[in-house]
Amino acid sequence: MPAVDGPLARTPAELPSAESRTVDSALRALTTSANHGRLWLGIGIVGALVPGRTRRAALRGISSLAIASFTSNAILKPIIGRRRPEIERTAMGRRIERRPWTSSFPSGHSASAAAFATGAALELPLSALGLGPLAAAVAYSRVHVGVHHRSDVVAGAAVGVAAALLGKRLWPVKPTSPALMAAGDAPALPQGEGLTVVVNARSGSSDGAADALRAALPAVRIVEWDPDTDLADALPAEGEGSLRALGVAGGDGTVASVAAIAHDRGIPLAVFPAGTFNNFAKSIGALTVEQMASAVEEGRAGMVDLGFLNGAAFLNTASVGTYPEMVDRRDRYSQRMGKWPATALAVFRTLRHTAPWQVTINDRKFKVWIVFVGNGRYTPRGLTPSWRDQLAGGVLDVQFLRADRPLSRTRAVLMSFIGLPRFSGVYEAVEAGRVRIQLPEGPRPVAHDGETTAPVDRLDIQISDTRLTVYRG
Repeated sequence: MPAVDGPLARTPAELPSAESRTVDSALRALTTSANHGRLWLGIGIVGALVPGRTRRAALRGISSLAIASFTSNAILKPIIGRRRPEIERTAMGRRIERRPWTSSFPSGHSASAAAFATGAALELPLSALGLGPLAAAVAYSRVHVGVHHRSDVVAGAAVGVAAALLGKRLWPVKPTSPALMAAGDAPALPQGEGLTVVVNARSGSSDGAADALRAALPAVRIVEWDPDTDLADALPAEGEGSLRALGVAGGDGTVASVAAIAHDRGIPLAVFPAGTFNNFAKSIGALTVEQMASAVEEGRAGMVDLGFLNGAAFLNTASVGTYPEMVDRRDRYSQRMGKWPATALAVFRTLRHTAPWQVTINDRKFKVWIVFVGNGRYTPRGLTPSWRDQLAGGVLDVQFLRADRPLSRTRAVLMSFIGLPRFSGVYEAVEAGRVRIQLPEGPRPVAHDGETTAPVDRLDIQISDTRLTVYRG
């Protein structure tokens, strides 16, 4: 390492001295607590106990730290080999008992601190208020105790930030804002006047949905629907002047059924979250009944693509074969472990009892394990597609695992464990506005938006030429 790299190369003795012994003692304790990433691992373990974004922030922080630590300690330090600052130039009160013997450049402590803080902040921005100053204090402490030059610390911090951004590239961050939609217009309906909402009492958390709807929109008309009956018969006749918009409170399957009628009649749809997963409601920003009620009263709307599978409407996803079984296992396992290990275990247990099968996708023949179809491009790529950035892109996203590659099942499981099945060499995707799937070996079960249909041997899947107008949160 060159002896001169600008003002950042000043030695610790040139820094202002700390007048307080308390400060020296605190910084020595802080820098020691961060040895081998112990400080950050401790914070990460505590954060991982809290479900939701806090857990994701903790896990992303730890994974970013792992990348940064490996890069700085196993790659850069051996290559660069810079000497540590002379111990004699550090005041006695600042020195630590065990000085590191490895290369000074870059600072591994700074890399780990910046990586953890940046990674966590990508998932949970508010965490930067606490982790940012703590990471900066750890970085400064390395100069204060005389084991690093300033440039070591700056370079280490840069490595840490870069590691977190690389992690974001490999494992995308789930957005907090609704997915993009095309511009759309819908009438403002004060107190829900002109809105008829279908409530499926059998779906998820829809118990009490009718009461919540009446409290938020006193003028709303509510239709209790029995899924064993024809939905169209339960709704007001087409063209009735009092019907200006349709609403739905139920699971994604119920939402798709009502969406098909709203699309056919050319009226907007209001989706109230009252199902088990509420995937579509979340994608349009409707996290609560009150949020959607506000959108209805204000007339906030957009337009989204509506998919059709053999004539049946779907808003989110469709699949062939054992994919629904794999998703169900993954969701159950993820309550006890991280999402990636849960996915790997679900893939292993599903594929262990599954034989590969032949499929033709848009005239291309494959031997596959699993086939997934998204209404729009889903992220992350692979076996854990969770969200879409765009709801009106006009594209179907077909993702599948090939079975005609060596060790395909093993590769899929191993790469799923680290959340990177798309790099397994057995993952493939097809994007098109229309997809034809043929199953030459015979009919297989098909599911769309959580609803299972009778087995078929041919699927015609397409995006409707006209979009569906929806109220957005």
